[in-house]
Amino acid sequence: MAAGAGKRGLHTALQMLATGIVAWILYRTLKRRTRRLRPFCVLAGVVARAAPLDEYSFPSGYTLHAVSFGIVAANSFPVLTLPLILFAVLVAMSRVILGLHYPTDVFAGAALGTLLGVGSMWSDPLLVATLQR
Repeated sequence: MAAGAGKRGLHTALQMLATGIVAWILYRTLKRRTRRLRPFCVLAGVVARAAPLDEYSFPSGYTLHAVSFGIVAANSFPVLTLPLILFAVLVAMSRVILGLHYPTDVFAGAALGTLLGVGSMWSDPLLVATLQR
């Protein structure tokens, strides 16, 4: 995206980087504080269909990142809005289907991702001012 879209692409990539760092800190902190075990560890009959990256499930980091990055990218490239929405929904669904998250983990990840994505758009003039210095 950044290579083919000039300054707008570079700006979006930097905004996604900043959003991703905040998202990572937020979700890692929440996981360590809530310590909610994954469904396959607690519920009989739930099988992990993929290896988890860590022990805890709340919130879904994949969903959080898919939603927040989707909002940032769609803000800069509106033509991508529908594919990005579909991608985020599929990511969220996959986390539950794979037995790695409860639906509430995914909803929390989507809500936090929405807040971060919208917050990133709100703070965008600050990012622009910083880059121009």
